[in-house]
Amino acid sequence: MTSPVEAEDAQASAAVDEETGTKADGKETKGHTGRSPGQLMWARFKRDRTGVVCAWVVIAYFAIALLAPVISWLYGKDPYTLYALEPDYPFLLDDFEMPAGSFGGMSGEFWFGVEPVVGRDVFTMLLYGMRTSLFMALVITALSVATGVLIGMVSGFFGGKVDYWLGRATDFFLAFPSQLFFIAFMPIVVSLFVDPAEETPTYIRAVAIVLVMWFLGWMGMARLVRSSVLSLREREFVEAAKVSGASRWRIVRKEILPNIVTPILVQGTYMLPSAILSIAFLSFVGVGFVEPTPDWGRMFAIGAKNYEQNPTYMFFPGIALFVFVLAFNLLGDSVRDAFDPKTGR
Repeated sequence: MTSPVEAEDAQASAAVDEETGTKADGKETKGHTGRSPGQLMWARFKRDRTGVVCAWVVIAYFAIALLAPVISWLYGKDPYTLYALEPDYPFLLDDFEMPAGSFGGMSGEFWFGVEPVVGRDVFTMLLYGMRTSLFMALVITALSVATGVLIGMVSGFFGGKVDYWLGRATDFFLAFPSQLFFIAFMPIVVSLFVDPAEETPTYIRAVAIVLVMWFLGWMGMARLVRSSVLSLREREFVEAAKVSGASRWRIVRKEILPNIVTPILVQGTYMLPSAILSIAFLSFVGVGFVEPTPDWGRMFAIGAKNYEQNPTYMFFPGIALFVFVLAFNLLGDSVRDAFDPKTGR
């Protein structure tokens, strides 16, 4: 009883060992060493220079976000102080409340310039905004992937009425216009936790964003997993497992799940940058994070108001967001190619 993943990895392992079993001078080595599926995947991934570079970029983003308080302390600034009102910086803004210096007020003290009107430091705002967006998106993606995999596995494996009703529920949620739903329901979800007359704490807004985006974020994964399970449940190795008396849980865990790891991982790598963009969108339209919480979307909203006077403020958050989304999408492609050598990219 051999699943497609095991058979494919065995063939790939034999091919790799046959290539490495011969030295440059044509003489064979003393023996062959088999490789596990994980080792084969890692070997293919390391040969993809684009994937390796993107992996380092993504790791750097998460490291910077994690160390944002340390970097801010070493830098000597924070994202909450209104430096334009500090007596140490009397000429930070001009008469129109725009940065007095060139390129948005960039200087040795303010590396990326200052925010219009209030004079907050852009560099630390970017660090903390990155921290907010990345870790929020990580939580949302993990919840959406787990929910989608669970519902897709149950729907595809059991079939029949279970598949029908779960499929109709998935179609129902897919019918919601997600962006309009986010805008309309964010205030409603927030009002469930806090009286509208009171100020909403930041953690309540974070919980509301997670709930709303999780509520409408699992359907794509569920449909992908369902289609993959439907194509696998009638295969010979699954039938053999049933005949041998294996339980449903063992069949799902040992025979089906290992064969759909690749599409789950690839879809997950696409969902995370999408979640970041959605979080930024919510803050941009004013229903996500608000003052004084640092956030990429809020930085774009402030920059859009002052774009005609000074477009520099949008440069650094725009570049940071573009690089991360591009790197993560390319990383997803590289992970897919590493798991599936037949893609031949």
